[in-house]
Amino acid sequence: MNDADVSKQIQQMVRFIRQEAEEKANEISVSAEEEFNIEKLQLFEAEKKKIRQEYERKEKQVEIRRKIEYSMQLNASRINVLQAQDDLVNSMKEAAGKELLHVSHHQYAYEKLLKELIVQSLLRLKEPAVLLRCREADLYLVESVLDSAKNEYAEKANVYPPEIVVDHNVYLPPAPTHHQAHGPF
Repeated sequence: MNDADVSKQIQQMVRFIRQEAEEKANEISVSAEEEFNIEKLQLFEAEKKKIRQEYERKEKQVEIRRKIEYSMQLNASRINVLQAQDDLVNSMKEAAGKELLHVSHHQYAYEKLLKELIVQSLLRLKEPAVLLRCREADLYLVESVLDSAKNEYAEKANVYPPEIVVDHNVYLPPAPTHHQAHGPF
């Protein structure tokens, strides 16, 4: 073999090695590109998942805040309703207290009230003998309605009329006056 043939063969081998190297370089480049794309996709998906989780967490926080706000508003409205009810009950109690100051001035209505109160207390106690205490000012009215109250109780309870003794030694305190509305009565 002469120098030209050897040189030609060396050239051919160099081309072959270069071609192999270029193919290998292309394979490496393609492989690196694929790995890069896979890694990029994984990172992208991981970040998407983080963002989604963060969004869900914030959405839950917003929902919890909304529920707390709703609950607070509901409680506030309940408190307002209860306050209004309390105010109404207090005003009715006050009005009833003022009316009670004047109830004894209407003799017929007061007499009827005393009788009904005696019957109601007898129905509550269900005793055959009772000691009755009243205000000294009401003694005459109480004694006047006592027999009809006994009979009404006996009829309602389906028993014999009870023995009712009016206590003449201890009387209930007198009715309050406008000046002494908070004293014992």
